[in-house]
Amino acid sequence: MSGPRVVLVHDWLTGMRGGEKVLEEILALVPDPTIFTLFHVPGSVSREIERFPIHASFLNRLPFSRRRYREYLPLFPRAIESFDLSGFDLVVSSSHCVAKGARAPEGAPHLCYCHTPVRYAWDQFDDYFPRATTRLFRLKKRVIDRLRAWDRATAGRPTRYLANSSAVAERIRRHYGRSSDVVAPPVDVEFFHGSEKPREPFLLGVGSLVPYKRYDVAIEAARRLGRPLVLVGKGPEERRLRALASPSVQFVADLDRESLRDLYRRCFAFVQPGEEDFGISLVEAAACGAPAAALGRGGARDTVSDGVSGVLFAEPGAEGLVRSVGTITGRRFDYTAVRAAALPFARERFAREFAGAVAEVAGTRAPREGRAQNPTR
Repeated sequence: MSGPRVVLVHDWLTGMRGGEKVLEEILALVPDPTIFTLFHVPGSVSREIERFPIHASFLNRLPFSRRRYREYLPLFPRAIESFDLSGFDLVVSSSHCVAKGARAPEGAPHLCYCHTPVRYAWDQFDDYFPRATTRLFRLKKRVIDRLRAWDRATAGRPTRYLANSSAVAERIRRHYGRSSDVVAPPVDVEFFHGSEKPREPFLLGVGSLVPYKRYDVAIEAARRLGRPLVLVGKGPEERRLRALASPSVQFVADLDRESLRDLYRRCFAFVQPGEEDFGISLVEAAACGAPAAALGRGGARDTVSDGVSGVLFAEPGAEGLVRSVGTITGRRFDYTAVRAAALPFARERFAREFAGAVAEVAGTRAPREGRAQNPTR
């Protein structure tokens, strides 16, 4: 007798970011999955993802969809609902936008791993669409208002939610009226570890160049501190950030894992000036012994031990980041203690907790009572 047919719905496959790293791990934990996604740029994600059958939506055939897929945002809900998932026994969605709104077949359970409810529809609209500089602001606001209404209306489609941090669990409760269990993303703490190389003066930021990351704050803080800054990533904010940057700011992209690990090992500190849903890169850096200077909101509250593995600052902006880096400068951070903060997020822990959730939602094991709403530490 063959096993259950599993479909995995992911928002889009256009590059390897935190969500795609989690997707790799999920694919290894479910039997023979088929992937459905809004957009797929072949070769943009890892072989571990590409080796599975991938079905892209009708949006993938529209003009300029490879580079300018975000401009089709008004059509995302319609596209995700257009997927014919009949014949599948279990739906697993990996969602930071609309994937959680996929329609499961009658009687099929739907497990949603929620990286966050749609950022630009809820908590970070002003970061993405500042009124003073956004062209066609009123039109875009109407589009986002419709997306928000759809997002709330479809919140009941998943059978069960998993959140990637305690902050995201609270957003799911507030915006969707649903409870969730925290299963923090997997981090390869075996690969990411320290070396004998001495620390160098530069600050390091790793992530997509998008508004909520607030790398403009990192650029300003580095200027005030007189420290070099390396930003690893690419995205729609790159042109604006380059215009703000001094020659001591270096932009790099498409690094292999070994080169990224080398930067984690050599940087003076990892900087996270924006509110992250979880922050895989911060934990990778900690596994390599790099202390973090991070905004004390979102996932950083789950991953940074303030004063032990890094320094948290309370208010967004360059002043707080400057003070945090200054504190790191004046204090000796022990490699073993910094790395210890990363170890609870190992891949094995994610595999155990996620596989348990799949088994429960599929009905092969009864749910436990009184499940905690906090991440494993």
